[in-house]
Amino acid sequence: MADFSVADVKKLRERTGAGMMDAKKALTEAGGDIEAAVDALRAKGLATAQKKSSRTAAEGLVGVAVSGTKGVAVEVNSETDFVAKNDQFQSFVRNVTAVALELGNDDVEALKAAAYPEGGTVSDKLTDNVATIGENQQIRRIKTVAVEKGAVISYMHTAAAEGLGKIGVLIGLESEAGADVLEPLGKQLAMHAAAAFPMALDADGLDAEVIERERKIAAEKAAETGKPEDVQAKMVDGAVKKFAKENALLSQIFVMDNKTVIADLVAQAGKAAGTSIVLKDYARFQLGEGIEKEEVDFAAEVAATLKG
Repeated sequence: MADFSVADVKKLRERTGAGMMDAKKALTEAGGDIEAAVDALRAKGLATAQKKSSRTAAEGLVGVAVSGTKGVAVEVNSETDFVAKNDQFQSFVRNVTAVALELGNDDVEALKAAAYPEGGTVSDKLTDNVATIGENQQIRRIKTVAVEKGAVISYMHTAAAEGLGKIGVLIGLESEAGADVLEPLGKQLAMHAAAAFPMALDADGLDAEVIERERKIAAEKAAETGKPEDVQAKMVDGAVKKFAKENALLSQIFVMDNKTVIADLVAQAGKAAGTSIVLKDYARFQLGEGIEKEEVDFAAEVAATLKG
């Protein structure tokens, strides 16, 4: 008996764009493991190479806040979108984001233990919210972006309220340049990051497991060509380098002109300003990223908005 359900086949087809029979066969060969089936279909060229995390969605809100040369992004999840529109929940996310900014610590447990503006701790208020709203909620993650000098610029796509929404981005620019230079540049970079979904600032920052996974997929594809091993090795190296280039922020192509490399865009801005500008760090939080719930392609939505 198959180790998967009709729902699993449907999910795999939505994830990959593969046909019904190809999806069923991949799941059968993978023993019902959806991730393994996705990799198998990609290796056979039967799946579109979509980033799973760019398509998943969960309910709740992402909050961003900036003060001087420091900014923070926080994700707080709820069970339904109805709660995300609730004034009490929005106030909680806004306050928690402000507390996180002051704390300057990316440890969720430390944030939960911190004092809440209305009294008690953040954890106490979270517990009270669950009881009064009647729905499970959780603080999922935090990312602080800070620079010694320069600016941290925020951008919120599909904002539900000021500083709250579905995709929050922070860009940290280290520079002596003034706000008149850094603010518009940072906003462009933040909008690009929202649309292009970088996985790391540069290639060295990409997760080793992700790179290894891509290498295995590329190796399977190369093996199917039947070409000599040395040629296959070059094909694999080329595919991995291409993946790294496309998924590291500094080496991505700017979505607004589809030709300028982000690192070059920053360098050109520095040259025009007569001083060095360094894209030091960034944060991109997409609501529900990595959570297995109903899938929505927010990244494509952002890209369409920017190009429209």
